[in-house]
Amino acid sequence: MAINMRSDSSAKEFANLVAQTRRVLDIIVNNAGTINKNKKTWDVPVEEFDVVIDTNLKRVVNILSHFFPLIIERLAPYCASKWAIVGLSQSVAKEIPPNLAIDALSPAALFLSFEF
Repeated sequence: MAINMRSDSSAKEFANLVAQTRRVLDIIVNNAGTINKNKKTWDVPVEEFDVVIDTNLKRVVNILSHFFPLIIERLAPYCASKWAIVGLSQSVAKEIPPNLAIDALSPAALFLSFEF
């Protein structure tokens, strides 16, 4: 599938395709890749400037707007529970004797597959 990430509709279509696979999306990398010819800003033609902005900025916004909902649905309860543990630990730290310590750890779940 060829995807034009400068196109909002292509980004949306790709996000829908990912959602339909029921795969877990773990990370979004905000990376884009075009540059104008080496000129002073005021010498860059408008069309060339538009290509840079459309690729490097709008592309990232397109991806974020369509893919973040796929991540947030899954992460919000987890993140809320971990922040609650941090808050609880900080509250308990104020209540315990000074020679004791408490800390909150939030290890990540890793699902690894090894084939031998």
